[in-house]
Amino acid sequence: MPPREPEPPAPPPPKAEGVAGPFHLGSLQRRLLAAALVLVTVALVVAGVAIGLVLYRFVRGQLDSRLDSQLVALAAGLERGPGDRLRLARNLDGPPFDRDRAGWYWQVRQGGTVLRSGALEGRDLAVEAGRPERDDTHRPRPADGTGPWGESLILRVLTLPPAPGVPPAILVASAPSAALRGPLREAAGALALILGLLGVGLLAGALAQIRLGLRPLERLRRDLAEVRAGDRARVPGKQPAEIRPLVAEVNALLDQNAVNLDRARTHVANLAHGLKTPLATLSLALSDRSRDPDGTLASLVGSMDSQVRHHLRRARAAALGGATRARTPLAGPVADLRTTFARLYAEKGLVIDVTLPAGAAVACDAQDLDEMLGNLIDNACQWCRGYVRVGAVSTASGLVITVEDDGPGLAAEAAAEAVRPGRRLDETVPGNGFGLSITQELAELYGGGLRLDRSGLGGLRAALTLPV
Repeated sequence: MPPREPEPPAPPPPKAEGVAGPFHLGSLQRRLLAAALVLVTVALVVAGVAIGLVLYRFVRGQLDSRLDSQLVALAAGLERGPGDRLRLARNLDGPPFDRDRAGWYWQVRQGGTVLRSGALEGRDLAVEAGRPERDDTHRPRPADGTGPWGESLILRVLTLPPAPGVPPAILVASAPSAALRGPLREAAGALALILGLLGVGLLAGALAQIRLGLRPLERLRRDLAEVRAGDRARVPGKQPAEIRPLVAEVNALLDQNAVNLDRARTHVANLAHGLKTPLATLSLALSDRSRDPDGTLASLVGSMDSQVRHHLRRARAAALGGATRARTPLAGPVADLRTTFARLYAEKGLVIDVTLPAGAAVACDAQDLDEMLGNLIDNACQWCRGYVRVGAVSTASGLVITVEDDGPGLAAEAAAEAVRPGRRLDETVPGNGFGLSITQELAELYGGGLRLDRSGLGGLRAALTLPV
């Protein structure tokens, strides 16, 4: 008889782990990319500091060399003039020492005699340096100091050895600090741009390398999904060497599950064979009305036979829910059942209307599909007035197969009783009361479900959800 109150729809099958976005919190891509980002950043910072130090030493060396050349020229140009006064043999205010207040200065001091560059405008250079050691003579050395107008200067000092009765001559040449900072600032800007572009290129290369390296895992996931869907029996063994052991273990697990499935089917067949003969013997013995006058025992034997068949089907369906599943097209079984029930209920002159999507298929055993559809269509044909409609639609939870009739339908309180094993709402109609309960349990074993509600035709609507 038509069935029961609407049940909540079957939950959708669980999503495969790892199908989340590539930058999901737990993804390998995100971890590897984060590690690459840290390493590239550290490498670029270290490279930037090292290159900056090299540039500083180079620019400072060039600047010191320029000042030392000026000091050597000053030392070579010193001479004694009339009155034993210290003077320069030639003018050494050439570029860049000819610029006023530019920081390019020179100065020679010996006792009370001081010679200066014209840019100093008669002022002294404040040299904050102690007296040189003896080893410092004939060799320029750095010193700290400021210009006469408070500007920061880079100084080089050369102390000439004293002659008898003559104090040592101290030669100073200076350059503005901007002469060092300016080139470094320009070089730092170009260096930062180059290192930034290099960093972007390295990260892009790292991302491409990570995706290329993880691509075999994505292929493995698709292969496993095909195994779970029944499109293939084993994971292909042609894999990178690093994941080949994992594939071997997965295939070994699939083989073990297949062996367990065969054993379960064998035990089910043995149990069916072992119970069939005793029940048939009891049924034959009870056919003698003298042994069972009121038919009570025969009814109990029939109920036992139905219960045994029911639980044997359930055990077989549970075994089929293993590592692999068959993929069964829907059109063929529905067409066969339509022909069969049209003949069985020919006296009703019923019409069975079938509308199915092209290529519709479900991931379950063909025999179980025949049994589930047969129970639903048989139930609809029993209770319809003359019209049965079979359809299917794809949803997120799987393929929903609907069987509707134009019969009386079921009240809400009676719908829940209709799927209880052995429960018959109308004893005048042939049947044992297990059809709908078997259909529901088989569907649930495959991860689907059965829902009963009111059809737009006025009768019962049975919605069978099965995985695809």
